[in-house]
Amino acid sequence: MTVFFPLDTARLRLQVDENRKAKSTPAILAEIVKEEGLLAPYRGWFPVICSLCCSNFVYFYCFHSLKASWLKGNQSAASTDLIIGIAAGVVNVLVTTPLWVVNTRLKLQGSKFRNADIRPTNYSGILDAFVQIIRDEGVGALWNGTFPSLLLVLNPAIQFMIYEGLKRQLRRGVPRELSAAEVFIIGAVAKAVATTVTYPLQTIQSILRFGQFNESTCESKLLSSLRIIKCLLVNRARKYGMLGLFKGLEAKLLQTVLTAALMFLLYEKISSCTFRVMGLSNNHYKKH
Repeated sequence: MTVFFPLDTARLRLQVDENRKAKSTPAILAEIVKEEGLLAPYRGWFPVICSLCCSNFVYFYCFHSLKASWLKGNQSAASTDLIIGIAAGVVNVLVTTPLWVVNTRLKLQGSKFRNADIRPTNYSGILDAFVQIIRDEGVGALWNGTFPSLLLVLNPAIQFMIYEGLKRQLRRGVPRELSAAEVFIIGAVAKAVATTVTYPLQTIQSILRFGQFNESTCESKLLSSLRIIKCLLVNRARKYGMLGLFKGLEAKLLQTVLTAALMFLLYEKISSCTFRVMGLSNNHYKKH
């Protein structure tokens, strides 16, 4: 996440700041550095890392615990991976959404927006952001964007389904440990497909987490979460066309694909080493 963090910064600016023109990722980053300083692309790095550690722990722990309980030593299937991935994703969303709301606000604090309607914030850190959000917007604001996040559990679910499926194909007939290059490639392919399919929802998720979307464009403040998502999607599509729903996708693909591929590579290597340290055989590792 640290290596590719500036790409995530570029993506978030394009999603939230509607008046910022969509340019290539290097051009967006050059603008940010020129206007806000050399370290601006890394603004909000610490809260994001904290959220990422919590989120990955919750997701992977739930995924493999559920998988072990469900399969009980039997061979897995793509449909099983999908169901388990969705269940683990739901738990992850409900537990970690407040952290992601806070880090979204902190990442965007101090940014020079093209949209004059965006109000500046003044959070001194993670805890202060929690306190101010609860005080000014209520506890429920910490779960802004929960509904699109729940829909987005399909992202890691699709990602893991494709990843596990490709891994089984490569191991078919010859049980073996995958090479670093193979893990990197199938991780990148899996994440690229999942990200592209779900990107419009990710844009709405960022807008809701930022907490400065214009509710007056909808018919009523009492609209359900589904109606709000539909309203925001339709308004963005009307103003900027269908491509407006994919604004920032280039940066997102670069960041998530490279991050996911590197994460899977390290994950497989660390898992393999852990099993060996625990005294378990390679066959036990491959079986699971």
